[in-house]
Amino acid sequence: MQITANNPSRKSWLEVSSNSDFPIQNIPFGVFLTKDNVMTIGSRIGEYAIDLSALHQLGYFKDIELVDDVFLQDRLNDFIAHGKGIWRQVRNRIADLFDIENAKLQNKKKHRNQIIYDVQDIEMHLPVNVGDYTDFYSSKEHATNVGTIFRDPDNALLPNWLHLPVGYHGRSSSIVPTGKNIHRPYGQSKPAGAEKPVFGPSKLVDFELEMAFITTDVNKLGERIAIENAEDYIFGLVLFNDWSARDIQAWEYVPLGPFLGKSFASTISPWIVTLDALEPFRIESPKQDPKPFEYLQQIGANSFDIQLETFIKPENSDENLVTKSNFKYMYWTMAQQLTHHTSNGCNVRAGDMMGSGTISGPTPDSYGSMLELSWRGTKPIKLSDGSERKFINDNDTVIMRGTCKNKDVKIGFGECSSKLLPAL
Repeated sequence: MQITANNPSRKSWLEVSSNSDFPIQNIPFGVFLTKDNVMTIGSRIGEYAIDLSALHQLGYFKDIELVDDVFLQDRLNDFIAHGKGIWRQVRNRIADLFDIENAKLQNKKKHRNQIIYDVQDIEMHLPVNVGDYTDFYSSKEHATNVGTIFRDPDNALLPNWLHLPVGYHGRSSSIVPTGKNIHRPYGQSKPAGAEKPVFGPSKLVDFELEMAFITTDVNKLGERIAIENAEDYIFGLVLFNDWSARDIQAWEYVPLGPFLGKSFASTISPWIVTLDALEPFRIESPKQDPKPFEYLQQIGANSFDIQLETFIKPENSDENLVTKSNFKYMYWTMAQQLTHHTSNGCNVRAGDMMGSGTISGPTPDSYGSMLELSWRGTKPIKLSDGSERKFINDNDTVIMRGTCKNKDVKIGFGECSSKLLPAL
């Protein structure tokens, strides 16, 4: 089935500014609360949210094989479980209904009033019930920087890193949507030069610039999926700030890896941008040397050109751009991550989330964490208000944005934003 929603010449009868993240070619999916206190599944064009449950009840999806209450849920899991063919039909239909050449909905004011909301009048919620969350470590530049900072610069990458997508199982209960403030976590750490650890608020809270992909039902327990089929099970992507307490993490991570230093919070952007919408921005991923095992080998363009930015906004001050990176720098692709995840027979379900790992580029201004940007605090970043940052201060807001652009269209993800409040 063709992806007709991506037609770059489409225009919507809804007003959309030229710099919007959400032109009619995007058609993301999310969950929002209306001003009438009704939770619904929706999409977005420009500054308008579209109630998909109202569209469904009014018969606009009647020839698509959807369960009657699929858009009456408070999460997208059931819709995602319908599979890629249904996602594509629904997205194509939304694009057709809001095309400026289509009068079917455009001329029905009563229906429009039931379906369309100003985004200022809605409240975004988590788009999926995240059953399981896995965080990968797939940026070669980031892994090299961290290995250089903490270990031997001549052996920055551990022996396994070039052979498999390294990952760990994170905590899904503390994933929150943009706008949800978090508190500085408590934990154990061992200050430099101290003989014994201490317990108290983390002194080294950091952001991690990531993206995360959301899956549908992939496999039954014991089954593996082939690399050439892996993308069929990826619904879409969100921006992802995987907050990290570096001092807690450094003390606890040996021998079993990250724990409380990572599980206190992760922030996501609320609109899921589908893999279909990102098709025009495919790009080749970095060359892999040594060649991966056969089950991880890919051909063609398997990554995406997504420009990423992170800002720090101190309280009562302006935003400060601190890093510009790109999803294309990822050494291991999403398909390789998902294929490796199931290579031992681990089952993956609808709504599961996979973090990319920190996305760092080849230059210091493209590093994806304060750990790298300040080089473990030895090179503080100066902000526009005259203050400096080694890590994130109380009442700082961290804002992440991501966009794809070509000569025809811009597709964006909105904001992933959260303020760090003092420890409770």
